[in-house]
Amino acid sequence: MQSLTVEEHTLTVPLVWDDPADTRTIDVFAAVVSREGGTNLPYLLFLQGGPGHEAPRAFQSPTSPTWLDTALRDHRVVMLDQRGTGRSTPIGDRDLDRGSDAVAERLTHLRADSIVRDAEALREHLGAATWNVLGQSFGGFTTLAYLSTDAASLDRVYLTGGLSTIERTPDEVYALCYSKMRDASERYYRRFPEHRDRMRRLVDLAASGGIVLPDGEVVSPSRLRSVGSALGTNDGWQTVWSLLELDPDSNAFRHDLADAMPFGGRNPLYFAFHESSYASGHATRWSAERVEPADFAQDTSLFTGEHVRREWMETVPALRPWRDVTLTLAEHPWPKIYDRAALEASDARGAAAVYVNDVYVPLEFSLETARLLPGVTPWVTSEYEHNGLRAGPVLGRLVDLAHGRLVR
Repeated sequence: MQSLTVEEHTLTVPLVWDDPADTRTIDVFAAVVSREGGTNLPYLLFLQGGPGHEAPRAFQSPTSPTWLDTALRDHRVVMLDQRGTGRSTPIGDRDLDRGSDAVAERLTHLRADSIVRDAEALREHLGAATWNVLGQSFGGFTTLAYLSTDAASLDRVYLTGGLSTIERTPDEVYALCYSKMRDASERYYRRFPEHRDRMRRLVDLAASGGIVLPDGEVVSPSRLRSVGSALGTNDGWQTVWSLLELDPDSNAFRHDLADAMPFGGRNPLYFAFHESSYASGHATRWSAERVEPADFAQDTSLFTGEHVRREWMETVPALRPWRDVTLTLAEHPWPKIYDRAALEASDARGAAAVYVNDVYVPLEFSLETARLLPGVTPWVTSEYEHNGLRAGPVLGRLVDLAHGRLVR
């Protein structure tokens, strides 16, 4: 194993960047990782997916990122804990003592545009005239926000499953994500046709209150179906298959189901303002719930993905305290976060992995955005799913594409 050096940096920054009269501050933490002999290499800022998740840790197996060795060949890697997460001033259950309105207002300042301002402060703190960015999923969305306001600070950008739509509504996005989940469900049942009836029986069991998790959650049908979120990763079908092979009365089933469903108590931001990641000039108003297609209501074997439901605020113990905050944020008119003209004028250079079967960031909308960035080479692939950065040599290919060492 190569020798790594980790330098830790904590900056105090405004909670509200654009209001000098607001004196509230937060801390933002970042770890700069370099290998032996690499302390003079250019910086690569890693922006984590989510929203609402901290950056991975270089020394923490098994969460140490598989792509880090590749990144460290040519860069020092900056692992930023996005505001509200990790060792940056975190948002958690204790904050609810402030009152739901105060917490909801605070969360409106944790979006990609504010993360970009934090990143700029960190870049200046490190003394870098420019740096590179690797954006995974929501981190890619944040990179697009970066290019909308501070493109001159970025040398090359690498996006993995992160070319968000910049103009379409959340309703359009989630409607298309349902279509992707329909396809993913059918692909799964073509491989394991016996599991279709098994899933329907499990949904019926959930509807009768017959599935209770170790934390006391009485699993609703919609919550059970959200295990389909795992189908958005290369090996996620194994998670679903293993679960559906188990006796639903067993401890193994109840514990594995708890682990397989998205949205839990560890990262409440992920649930509380997940839909806002697709809102640029919109209020979300439970978009995924409103645009559910009729066949999903009729065929309970169809899996869902990151389609959040308001009923989970009542049925999921860890989310229940966040009910009022989440309801408030669903009505919040989120400001526009992307600038089409600025993106087109950014002269951005780099490469982007666009996954054909991505159930979270649809191919069609990603290619629309890619056309605004002619200097960012899209690599469209069906070899990897949304977790391609962790599952294969995706970063190495993007770096080679961006530097002209590889023709797509």
